[in-house]
Amino acid sequence: MQLFPSALCSDQSRANMALPFLCLICFSVLYYFLFFTVPSKPHNVQRVAFHFQPIKNWMNDPNGPMLYKGYYHFFYQWNPYAAVWGNITWGHAVSKDLIRWHHLEVALIPNQWYDLYGCWSGSATLVEEGKPIITYTGWSNASHSEDHKVQMQALAMPADYGDPLLRKWVKAPGNPIITAPQGIDSNFFRDPTTAWKGADGKWRMLVGSKENMTGMALLYRSPDFLNWRKAITPLHSVNGTGMWECPDFYPVSISDTYGLNTSAYGQGVMHVLKVSFVHDYYTVGTYITSNDTFLPVQSNLDVGIGLRYDYGKYYASKSFFDANKNRRILFGWVNESDGEAADISKGWASVQAFPRKVWLDKETNCSLLHWPIEELESLHRSKVTLDSVSLWKGSVTVVEGIKGAQLDVEATFDLPEINDAEIMDVSAENAQLMCSEKGASRNGVIGPFGFLVLATDDEMEHTAIFFVVVNSKDGWKVLVCSDQSRSSLATNLDKTTYGSFSNLSGSQTSVSVRILVFVSTQGQERGTQTCQRSGHIRRRSK
Repeated sequence: MQLFPSALCSDQSRANMALPFLCLICFSVLYYFLFFTVPSKPHNVQRVAFHFQPIKNWMNDPNGPMLYKGYYHFFYQWNPYAAVWGNITWGHAVSKDLIRWHHLEVALIPNQWYDLYGCWSGSATLVEEGKPIITYTGWSNASHSEDHKVQMQALAMPADYGDPLLRKWVKAPGNPIITAPQGIDSNFFRDPTTAWKGADGKWRMLVGSKENMTGMALLYRSPDFLNWRKAITPLHSVNGTGMWECPDFYPVSISDTYGLNTSAYGQGVMHVLKVSFVHDYYTVGTYITSNDTFLPVQSNLDVGIGLRYDYGKYYASKSFFDANKNRRILFGWVNESDGEAADISKGWASVQAFPRKVWLDKETNCSLLHWPIEELESLHRSKVTLDSVSLWKGSVTVVEGIKGAQLDVEATFDLPEINDAEIMDVSAENAQLMCSEKGASRNGVIGPFGFLVLATDDEMEHTAIFFVVVNSKDGWKVLVCSDQSRSSLATNLDKTTYGSFSNLSGSQTSVSVRILVFVSTQGQERGTQTCQRSGHIRRRSK
């Protein structure tokens, strides 16, 4: 682990400084934690501890996370036969802490006419007396479909509600419960959400779809969770966004960081609508219960044209309300940087991003904050601390005593006068491009500064996590970048540079960051997967 600045101040100003920290970034506190993980097989030395993984084979979307009788349940799209997509079932695991998982029998397999080609994504809902029900998309062999693979929604229930592990699930005899309505292409009709109950006692549920290029969340109502009827209008739609996959809809408190039951609404509550297409986009707004529609707080931050959950590899996310700790938890799928041949060789493909607590940002009231769940700290094994480290132009500081490749890093950088920051127009649309074009090695004003992680001794391989303070046209910002271009000497890997930004105030004196570092599962190659996510930069002002 190494710390580096690039060009924090000129050589002349450095020579004339009376105090050592006026024109540089002071690295005040740094925590590194060594994580411990036991590979499931001796050769799988790059399997991770932060993230959920099946024992083997292909995994994609997270499905139906919930808390039931003291156990966290996690379902996921899984191919039990190979490390490539196909033969999609619902894998199932349980945990007491969302970190250490016990793998159970497959929950759903494609064995009925309405799901013969796959049990696709869906959700879990706790109905009366806290009993769980799964809704999911079946990819059927219906003869009226042009390609014989029409999508429809189905329901499954536990065979034994008294079993806290919910080892066996039974599909409803009345399946499918919902088929594509007139005017909707049945090949673009999937991923039912967790349901919520309205004031009229009826359940509501969304299904992702599109009409031409208008993405939409179709709304369905039911008095009994078995018989569903489509609302006349969608909950929400946005022109030009295309198919909405894996929608998620949930309430957030406007005054606190605690989570809310999915059926909560009314005074003191706003709602989040998230959909997946290319990336995971979300918007915050008002749920109008009188007609079951949704109105974003800001139209320019509508779904697909505004904010994203994550600015790295992150897709098909799913949240749930954790009543045990009164919080909303978010999972998301992370595909890896290597190719299919490497996946087959190592025997698995993909991980789930570490679980995050998510809540409304009270400073904006239109965006969310994320933070790793507190249970991650139970993996900490050892600690290295550095205080008041001066980072000079072009210097690299090696952090000694680090053993292992899974780290939890907390650091605070004291800033110089940000009025001296370079002028650079940074926005959500170009932040990733700015990170890629500018890079970590150039000479800037306040930055680049940050970390070189998973570096070889000769630094031929490393991932640069770096920051740049800039004066943008709409205010000061800190550019947050993860540069994977040198993460491996291998040439057949995805080495995309990712980037985002956080706003700064004129009175700001420091930037605090938290970074989770882990070895990417790229066969025998070195690398990292580091994403930029909202809520992971904290600011301190005068």
